[in-house]
Amino acid sequence: MISRYSRKELTSIWSEENKYKIWLNVEIAAAQAMEKLGYIPKGVSATVKKKGRINVKRIHAIESKVKHDVIAFLSSITEKAGIKARYLHQGMTSSDVLDTSFNMQLVQSGKILLKDINHILNVLKKQAKKYKLTPCIGRSHGIHAEPLTFGLKLASFYEEFKRNKKRLEIAINEVSTCAISGSVGTFANINPNVEKHVAKKLSLKVEPISTQIIPRDRHAFYFSVLGIIAGSVERVATEIRHLQRTEVYELQEYFSKKQKGSSAMPHKKNPILSENLTGLSRMVRSYVVPALENIALWHERDISHSSVERNIGPDANITLDFALVRLSEVLKNMIVYPKKMATNLNITKGIIFSQELMLELTKSGLSREKSYRIVQSHAKKCLSQNLNLFEVVIKDNLITNKIPLNKLKKIFNYSSHFKNVNLIFSRVFK
Repeated sequence: MISRYSRKELTSIWSEENKYKIWLNVEIAAAQAMEKLGYIPKGVSATVKKKGRINVKRIHAIESKVKHDVIAFLSSITEKAGIKARYLHQGMTSSDVLDTSFNMQLVQSGKILLKDINHILNVLKKQAKKYKLTPCIGRSHGIHAEPLTFGLKLASFYEEFKRNKKRLEIAINEVSTCAISGSVGTFANINPNVEKHVAKKLSLKVEPISTQIIPRDRHAFYFSVLGIIAGSVERVATEIRHLQRTEVYELQEYFSKKQKGSSAMPHKKNPILSENLTGLSRMVRSYVVPALENIALWHERDISHSSVERNIGPDANITLDFALVRLSEVLKNMIVYPKKMATNLNITKGIIFSQELMLELTKSGLSREKSYRIVQSHAKKCLSQNLNLFEVVIKDNLITNKIPLNKLKKIFNYSSHFKNVNLIFSRVFK
């Protein structure tokens, strides 16, 4: 991932240094178990832990000759730790180290992403309560539909990210497994208790059955969840972009004092952060399909998944982390314009109350079809001639004979639309 869209906390997890540190921890934990079982001499794990050092350049130099990353790693450790290191990796296969370590990196990344989501939830909760009763227009197909509150919009985002948090917790649990089972997963040359010990040491679960690798449906689920979260990021970003349009202008991304918009037009204040979030979300979702494709591997193992995971592992997690942090800042600092929301509410001069009017006509004895036809006719007229619906309907004797004036006035009022806001908030913010 490019540095522009990366945060140090995540990039450090996917650094070569951290990867090899996890490999070393796996090998040391396995050696500890083998010592207890009497398979290798005492003191191997302690010696390697004390003397083993990660030298990325040296590992790469050895790999350039042997063409095998795990062998290069083990050779490098042996150079530092001495002859006792020859007992490392007994009965193990490369995938034991690679897969267990990859899962560790996913778990480490997932926990940071959870923190990011918690931050978003805190911001959304605060903002939703602030604008709980701020009226705005609800739009269906981009067209004015009926009133709601801006707080309800934000509460909807909050509930979605609550679901995302649960999904990510499940996904982290899904990849929190360890496999130290040997060449085709049969434990032919290694005791299953080694796997048990490594799993406990690394706070992972034992993979119930592996081939030579940990099954990739687990990883496909994890990356799919990242894709869903990215979709939620884009949903919020898209809403902000639409609401900042000149014709709408109900809110705006924070624009700093010395910030510039267009290079050509000095008046411009563009929603660049939300647009950026849209692009980053597309990138994260693009990593889902390769993860799904990795499920179907040949027999007990092939390495067609390896190159994929070397790319999507860091990129998907790093990109989503950056996007989540950026989104929380956008939501925290956004500028809301309640007066413009009120203006937009009234721009269609009352036709947004058409449903209440239609329903009241049905209660008076008219069929729903006829009621719909009457109200639709008046609404069309109002739209084409820029008229006020209330002023038009009070001149219609058919309507006024069915609905008293005091009732008509109540229909053309926002209050009915907000009567259940507290109920909805109580269901969301439990």
